[in-house]
Amino acid sequence: MSELHRITVKPEVCGGRPTVRGVRVRVKDILDLLAAGASRQEILEDYPYLEEGDITAALEFAARQSDHPILHVSAAEHHSVSGVW
Repeated sequence: MSELHRITVKPEVCGGRPTVRGVRVRVKDILDLLAAGASRQEILEDYPYLEEGDITAALEFAARQSDHPILHVSAAEHHSVSGVW
């Protein structure tokens, strides 16, 4: 089951960056901790107001954000398609 419902984006919280349940812990903060080698258990101990599903939500959100097509257009193709560069 998706945990994305836990991710909130509100202009008045953390400058509109994605947070977990509005508790001012950004998705990026959780990802940075995981990337630095922190375990889920360590994160939950250091941030007792977070829940296991919050960490899953951050990972799921990041996975969805990185899943988009990247189109490579050369200068010649761009010129011929748009007529300008």
